[in-house]
Amino acid sequence: MKIAVTALLSLLFVNTIYTQNSTTPYEWKWKRDGIWTGTALAGNALGLSLIVNKKGLTESELQTVVAESGSINFLDRWAVGNSSQWASDLSDIPFYASFAAPFILFFDDEVNDHGGQVFGIFLESMATTGAIYSITAGLVNKSRPYVYDENLNLNRRLNASGQRSFFSGHTAVTATATFFVAKVYQDFNPGSPGIPYVWAGAIVLPATVGALRIEAGQHFLTDVLLGYAIGAGIGYFVPELHKKKNQSLRLSPVSGMDFKGDNYQGISLSYRF
Repeated sequence: MKIAVTALLSLLFVNTIYTQNSTTPYEWKWKRDGIWTGTALAGNALGLSLIVNKKGLTESELQTVVAESGSINFLDRWAVGNSSQWASDLSDIPFYASFAAPFILFFDDEVNDHGGQVFGIFLESMATTGAIYSITAGLVNKSRPYVYDENLNLNRRLNASGQRSFFSGHTAVTATATFFVAKVYQDFNPGSPGIPYVWAGAIVLPATVGALRIEAGQHFLTDVLLGYAIGAGIGYFVPELHKKKNQSLRLSPVSGMDFKGDNYQGISLSYRF
């Protein structure tokens, strides 16, 4: 892990020097982003410790939880008792794959030239989502839908993991990754005909994960909706906050041949309305 972090920082440093003379819609500020990323990673560590030390239910507490199932709001009530292992396993696939999302962007030459910068912003985004989720999951006790399934093994229903329904981390992380990919692709390729398709995938994939988490009995609808909103917001707005100012005004080198057949070189000044 230490080697990986060192390699990432080295890549960021080289990339920062390179991008001073290269076109990128983003800027990386070591002081701001170092503090932000470091704080977010520390938040993940705090949240993990809270989760590890979280207590489960006693049998009497479980009976109280089940008895109060009728008071669950109408948006969530239909998911009470859901429990599907195949849906849970299937939801893990896009969740774990989301951590490798930036590699998809490197098939695009525009993004690939700024790999360190994109990786840094991605790490910042995912760490922010992770911190918010883990701290919330560690502090808030809310029974998962499967806890209400009286046919399940009692130990599983009593386990502390069953008290982490609020909110859906799988959905949040997946949404952060997919919205990040779509946002970065759009910023590096404005006007690309592929943008609507990239955004369609970004929207549908975390929604699918959320549906699977409900089917699995891991979360209620409101848990998924909140996770989706948090993840999507971070995936979109963290890259947006890194965008350079005055992106509408651009200087770029140009070359070509005039109507007389003579070659020319110069600088183009353009302004986007």
